[in-house]
Amino acid sequence: MPALTIAVPHQLGQQQATDRLKELLAKIKERYGSQVSDLQETWADNVLNFAFKTYGFNIQGQLAVSPSDVKIDGQLPFAAMMFKGKIEQAIRDELTKRLA
Repeated sequence: MPALTIAVPHQLGQQQATDRLKELLAKIKERYGSQVSDLQETWADNVLNFAFKTYGFNIQGQLAVSPSDVKIDGQLPFAAMMFKGKIEQAIRDELTKRLA
């Protein structure tokens, strides 16, 4: 599967950025819960390992919060490759807004 890597800088500090992302994930689950199944999320300090299914695609990856940025590393199914740019931009925009 093709890789998806996104890094977004922030100036919040590691704990505040992690707290904001946890809030964001709760809102995403609430908003898109009907479109996502088999959601698995495990936080270990400031690292989130995640996996879920949406529209028949298996998505998995890791979100890591450092003192100066948030980095997402994941795998996209080949069938989703034509949407990779839109997916990256939507994630980047939402993270930038939440971490401002």
